[in-house]
Amino acid sequence: MAEHISSHFHQELEQVRTDVLAMGGLVEQQLAQTLEALGKDNQDELARVVQQDSQINALAMKIDDDCQTILVRRQPTASDLRLVLAVTRIITDLERMGDEIKKIALHANGLMVKHRATYKQLYDTCRLLEMTAPMLRTALDAFARLDAAAVLQISAADKSLDIAYQNQSRTLLTFMMEDPHYIGIGMETMLMNKAAERIGDHAENIAEHVVYLVRGIDVRHTPYEEMKKEI
Repeated sequence: MAEHISSHFHQELEQVRTDVLAMGGLVEQQLAQTLEALGKDNQDELARVVQQDSQINALAMKIDDDCQTILVRRQPTASDLRLVLAVTRIITDLERMGDEIKKIALHANGLMVKHRATYKQLYDTCRLLEMTAPMLRTALDAFARLDAAAVLQISAADKSLDIAYQNQSRTLLTFMMEDPHYIGIGMETMLMNKAAERIGDHAENIAEHVVYLVRGIDVRHTPYEEMKKEI
C-alpha cells in the first residue's frame, strides 16, 4: 500500500511538472504570435492573442488547484515540498507574462486602429520583445533540466534588456518633446515597451525559482556577483 501511494504521489508531481511546461509552451506561442502579428500588421492575429490568454489563465488555475491538493493530501517534505512551492511561484510569473503579452497586443491593435501604426513604427518594441523570447525558453529549459546555473545567463540577458528599454524610453521622450502630436503614440509605445521589459523580469524570476527548487536557497534580490558565488 505504501509503495502504491508513493508511486501515485510521484505521478502527481510529474503531472504538475508537465502542466507547467505546457503552460510555458502556451506563453511562448502567445509571444511568437504577437511578434508575427506585429511583423505583418495583422490586427486579427493580435485579437486572437488577446483571446488565447484565457487558456493560460485556466491552466494556471488548474495547476494551482493541483498543488493545493498535493499539499493537503500528501503533506510533502524536503525536495518534494520545494517543487510544489516553486511551481506555485513559476505559474504566477507565467500567468503575468501572458498578461503583459496581452497588454502589448491590445496597445498595438489600438495604435493600428487609431494611428495606422505599422511594423516600422513598432520596430523598437518588437526588438525588445524579441529579446525576451530566448530568456523565456532558457527559463523553461532550466526548469525542465533542473539547471540552477541558467539564472546567471538570464540575469545577464535581463540587464541587456533593461538597458535597451531605458535607451528607447529616452528616445521616445525626446520625440514627444519635439512633436506634441507624437505624444499619443509615444505614450502607448512606452506602455508596450514596459510590458516587454516586465516579461524579462518574470523570466528571471522563474530562473530564480529553479535555483530555490534545486539548491534550496533564495537568490531573489541578490546582486549578480553574489548570486554567481552562490551558484
